[in-house]
Parts: sequence; C-alpha cells; structure tokens
Amino acid sequence: MRKSVDNVNHMASLPSAPSPAEAVIELVHGVMHQFRSRQYQVLRDGAHDVTHMESKVMAFFSHHPDATLSDLVAHSGRDKAQLAKLVKGLRERALLLGEPDTDDRRNVRLRLSDAGRAVQRALRAEAQALNTRAIDGLDAAEQVQLIALLSRLKANLDAADGD
Repeated sequence: MRKSVDNVNHMASLPSAPSPAEAVIELVHGVMHQFRSRQYQVLRDGAHDVTHMESKVMAFFSHHPDATLSDLVAHSGRDKAQLAKLVKGLRERALLLGEPDTDDRRNVRLRLSDAGRAVQRALRAEAQALNTRAIDGLDAAEQVQLIALLSRLKANLDAADGD
C-alpha cells in the first residue's frame, strides 16, 4: 500500500523552506486556528452549554440591548434564518428576552435576561483569561507593535479587496 502524504497541512515536508511572507501568513493562520480551537474547548467544557455562535449572539445583544434580529443580521452578515434559529433557542432557554417594538410591532426588540447576563459575564471572564494567556510574556510596547503590524496586514488585504 502506498503511503499518502498531506502536503497542504505539512508545510515542513515541502522540499524548500517557505519564504518569509509564507511563514508569516502560516504563523498567523496557525495562531488563529489554535486560539479558535481553545475558544471552542472552553465553551465545550464550560458549565453553560452555549455554542460558539450562541456566545457571539449573546455578546451582540450584551453590547446592543433592544436591537432586532435585522440589526444582528446587518452586523454579522450571517444568514437570517440561521440567526433566527439561534435567537429562538436562546429565548426558549430564557437567556434572551424579546418585546415587540413600540413603533413597529412586526419587529421584536431583544436583550439578555438576567440569566443571560450572568452567562455572558462568565463567558467574557473565560475569554479574558484565554486572551491573557495568549499574550503572556508580551509587554505593553510589544502588544502595541503587534497590533500595528497585524493592522498593516489587514489594511493590505482590505486594499486588495478594493482592486
């Protein structure tokens, strides 16, 4: 039987070392993948039984109380049906409350319940602990420098989107 090699996920197996540009992007990708994996693990192992997308919805309504589903769709760019299902689940679990809009009763104004705020506070504390761990060992100047460098990468990609 012939041995299969996955060159996409094994950069070290390539015949030549990656260029500095490739190494930068691979490292950014790897760090983000590892960070996201830890975020999911915290949610999976946590006491709150909240998915990643549910946590994002709760964070939105934490920052935008009395916003509507349409506001969430506009902010996130996600599919309205997917978000409606998430909102419905959070409402059924009493983590999110809704009241008809006084100006347009077709719209529902959504906000976190007391239980939802408690879960959101706990999720925010867990996220902050992960953030702190990720930047451990970087002093304030290094953090500012990293922000500046990553901002330049993002600006380059944003400019490429305009081409």
